[in-house]
Amino acid sequence: MSGRSRAAVLLAAVVSFSAVLVPSAHAAPRTPRTVVLDGARLQQARARLDRDPRLRRALGDLTARADAWLDQGPWTVIDKPKPAPGGDIHDYLSQAPYWWPTTAPTADNPWGCPYVQRDGRRNPEVDSGTDRQDVEKVFDSAYDLSLAWYYTGRRSYAEKAGQILRAWFLDPATRMNPDLDHAQFIPCKYDGRAIGIIDFSQSYTSVLDAQAILAGGAPGWSSEDRTAMGKWNTDFLGWLKNSDFGKQEGAAANNHGTFYDMQLAALACATGDTALARRTVLDAGGRRIDPQIAADGSQPQELARTRSWHYSTFDLVAYTRLAAIGRHVGVNLWAHRGPDGQSLFTAVDYLLPAATGAAAWPHPELEFYRYAASDVVHAAADAGDAAAKAAVPELQAPPGGDLWALRPAAEQLDSIAG
Repeated sequence: MSGRSRAAVLLAAVVSFSAVLVPSAHAAPRTPRTVVLDGARLQQARARLDRDPRLRRALGDLTARADAWLDQGPWTVIDKPKPAPGGDIHDYLSQAPYWWPTTAPTADNPWGCPYVQRDGRRNPEVDSGTDRQDVEKVFDSAYDLSLAWYYTGRRSYAEKAGQILRAWFLDPATRMNPDLDHAQFIPCKYDGRAIGIIDFSQSYTSVLDAQAILAGGAPGWSSEDRTAMGKWNTDFLGWLKNSDFGKQEGAAANNHGTFYDMQLAALACATGDTALARRTVLDAGGRRIDPQIAADGSQPQELARTRSWHYSTFDLVAYTRLAAIGRHVGVNLWAHRGPDGQSLFTAVDYLLPAATGAAAWPHPELEFYRYAASDVVHAAADAGDAAAKAAVPELQAPPGGDLWALRPAAEQLDSIAG
């Protein structure tokens, strides 16, 4: 998932244990028809809460996150100070994170153009004046709140999640257009770029699961909301498949292509196009794993980045979530073996020495966070990797706690910068 809003998480880092409700306190929601998460597994975890101290501790961490969102938002795409270049106020807008001005702004050159790229170094101006930070809050809050409602039954969580989703996606006055024509623009250069699709593909699948959870009987999420959200998802899937930007991103040979496939398959699954979802996961073996993962499990294109640890874990978030989608459509991506033996297991195992603290990461990394690999190691362990299973006790918990037991699907746990 996207990097969590650390301030929001830490704001409510301490939660009274007595405030965590037990499942018996409310009518059980239906098993959610999630597209990444395993709905049956969520149901099993919920049934064990009252007798499993580990799950109860994780629930305390989850409700701390959810409580922090209750007095925030909702956010809307029309909150930005000016529309996207060449678009309207309802078009999503974000700015390329690693591009910087070369001169001081003037009246004749207000942006300081031309812009140049500094890979891995985030330009702070991208966090103001666009929709990027707000949409990440929408993604994170909807996911946390829907999960917290599922496990506790607290009405306030579900109602807040519904309010946030309606404001961003559904209300006519504030809704986002279902396209990403103006994502990651570069001032004075491009009004939008295909690689901006990753703004959504890195986290929107969590929103699809949040919608599925709320559809299980959440108060404040009506049949009209479900229908309207389904229409938005169908329109967005159409744009993703048919637009020039979508086709370019689908052709990308690095993590952008992996995340594109993950988002495409998830949207297809959520909107009923099982054939497209299945085909996308099946094709990922030869189309993604074989050329992107080396025989030793390294990811050469990600290792070439200035943040090689971040991007190696980042790509595997997409792969492991794509494998989770495959489970829903009858494809076992974990079983794929390339001509040189490459697989998702070998890729995760390549990270284990650094993930457990047994050895230093031997490649360039501007900001090393050991916990960034924790979820993908959990995913490999659950899929049957003995080395990953042995490594789980040595993993570093991310800020805000290890939530794997309650939401067993990988998120990107360190910061995401495009």
